[in-house]
Amino acid sequence: MIEKVIDIQWFDNHCHLGEDAEAIIERAYSAGVTKMITVGTDLAESKAAIRTAENFENVWATAGIHPHEAIHGTHGLKELLDSPQVVAVGEAGLDFYYDHSPRKEQKEVFKQQIELANKKSMPLVIHTRDAWEETFSLLDAEGTPEHTVFHCFTGGPTELKSCLSRNASVSFSGIATFSTALEVRAAIEECPLEKLLIETDSPYLAPVPLRGQTNEPANIIHTGRLIAEIKSLTEEEVATATTQNAEKFYRLGEMN
Repeated sequence: MIEKVIDIQWFDNHCHLGEDAEAIIERAYSAGVTKMITVGTDLAESKAAIRTAENFENVWATAGIHPHEAIHGTHGLKELLDSPQVVAVGEAGLDFYYDHSPRKEQKEVFKQQIELANKKSMPLVIHTRDAWEETFSLLDAEGTPEHTVFHCFTGGPTELKSCLSRNASVSFSGIATFSTALEVRAAIEECPLEKLLIETDSPYLAPVPLRGQTNEPANIIHTGRLIAEIKSLTEEEVATATTQNAEKFYRLGEMN
C-alpha cells in the first residue's frame, strides 16, 4: 500500500494511463493525486481502461469512441457501458483540425454517443477541436446530457459562455500553463468554480515547466497552481473544489 506524502489531494478527471499504469498510479498517489478517470478512445482502449479501473482503488474508466476513430463506428460500445467501472460515455465529439475520420462519420458517431449518454443517464465527456458550432448544434439537436463536460478546454470566454448556457462543466489541462493560452486563462478567470474540473490528459500536454516530457497525473499540480493564482485561491481550495466537482459530476457517491 502506497502512503500519501502530500496533504493536498487532487482528482485527475481525464487521463490515459496505458500499459505502465501501476508505476504511473504509484507516482500519482505519492504526489497527492488520489483519484483518476482513465479514458477510452476506441473499443480496445475502453476495454483496457476498464481493466485498469478493476485493478486499482479510486480509478474509474470511461468508454467511448474518439472522433479520430469514428470511421470504425460504435458497434460494441453499448455493452461496455454496462461495466460497473465505467462512469461516463466518451471521449466523444468532433475534431475538424486533424480530420482523421470523415466529418460525416464524426457527426454520426458523436450523435450516437449523445443518444447513449441520454438513454443510460450517464455523463458525457466531449472532445472538440475547431468544431465548436457543430458540437453545440448536435448537442442542441439531441439534447445535452445532464452531466456533460468539455475536456481539455481550449476556448475562451465566448465558448465558455456557450458551454455554461447548456449547463456543461469544463475541464482545464496543462494547456492553460502555456504562455500563448491567454484565452484559456481568461476562461478560467470567468468560470464558476462549481463548473470547473482539472485534468492532465496524460500522456499528452505536459504542463510548464515540463513541456516536451511525457505527461502523467502526478503533474496536475502545475495546472492546479495556475488556476489557484488566476482565481485568487489557495491550491488546497482548488484541489478540494475540483475533487468535489468531479465526484459529483461522475456520481461517484452513488456508486458507494
